[in-house]
Amino acid sequence: MIPKPNVPAGEPINAAAWRRSLPPERVLAIRLQAMGDTIATLPYLLALQRAIPGVRLDFVTRRAFVDVPGSVDLFDRVYALGGGRSTKRQLLSALGLLPGLALRRYDVVIDLQRNRVSRLIRRVLNPHCWAEFDRYSPVLGGERIRQTIEATGLGSLTVTPDLRLRAPDAGAARLRAAGWQPGAILVALNPAGGFSGRNWPLESYVEFGDGLAAALGGSVQFVVTGTPAIAPKVAVLRGGLGARLLDLIGTTLPEAFSIIKRCSLMVSEDGGLMHAAWVLGVPTIGLFGASRWVWARPHGNYSELLNACRQPDGVCMDGRCRAGSPTCLAKCQPHEAVALAVDLLSRSTRMRKAIYEPRGT
Repeated sequence: MIPKPNVPAGEPINAAAWRRSLPPERVLAIRLQAMGDTIATLPYLLALQRAIPGVRLDFVTRRAFVDVPGSVDLFDRVYALGGGRSTKRQLLSALGLLPGLALRRYDVVIDLQRNRVSRLIRRVLNPHCWAEFDRYSPVLGGERIRQTIEATGLGSLTVTPDLRLRAPDAGAARLRAAGWQPGAILVALNPAGGFSGRNWPLESYVEFGDGLAAALGGSVQFVVTGTPAIAPKVAVLRGGLGARLLDLIGTTLPEAFSIIKRCSLMVSEDGGLMHAAWVLGVPTIGLFGASRWVWARPHGNYSELLNACRQPDGVCMDGRCRAGSPTCLAKCQPHEAVALAVDLLSRSTRMRKAIYEPRGT
């Protein structure tokens, strides 16, 4: 059994619960930003689909993130909202989507965004049942997603990382071309935190890689995927880890999901690919500096947090570490990460992975 996370209770969920005798036939979920937060909704929506056999589940997200729901075998239809980051343009795009959404006659709308745009969509569709996301409570993001879905009255969720990829072999060819040895332990590294206060020093990654390879013995390879923006960091890692590092930056999201799914471990700063790893069931160590870790950390019985933040809930949200230099995250030692990784890898091979299970199951 997975214990309920030790976090404070959230604010009351604004919702109209399901009161009909028969289960709903069509459910619409909405999440518009950001990529990692959109990824994090997926195992919870899969749990809802499993709780209501035969339900048809649709999803609305920003066009920039449409590959996230499109990469998994979960949704009947995915709708792309245009307008970029502009609320006004998003509202105009939503007006264009609404006629098609209205024709679907949704029984339930689950608003996992709760902003002006998502509220407009929900109110115009006027479903019998709906629920709105708690945006601000100091509670794990996944817990707030679960609480929102359960506020519909459609049952308690058992959440496991069992997502099925639409293209499970999408990244295999690129892995082989980069020198992947299928018998090796494949470890993903993600030095992609968007701010300096969220970055672990590159030399710490190198020292971690050397230490993990020594601790595990045998063949260990490291893989980096993501956007070309981190190419300078990858070059430094390649200088330290040599041919053991597989450079796969520039992959598409379906390719990245496929590659990460093959990994035995993800070690990641706060970013979208960290969320991808834990929702795909990959044992994940989150490296948290100037991020609100109480919101964003990976969780479940196969994830861990390496965090040296002195703030009680990681409130350095602007990416600037209040500790100055060296930052809190820079103080996290590679040998700590190695010990955590060895323990996590050992545990994850002996247990059924789960994100959340109701008490008593």
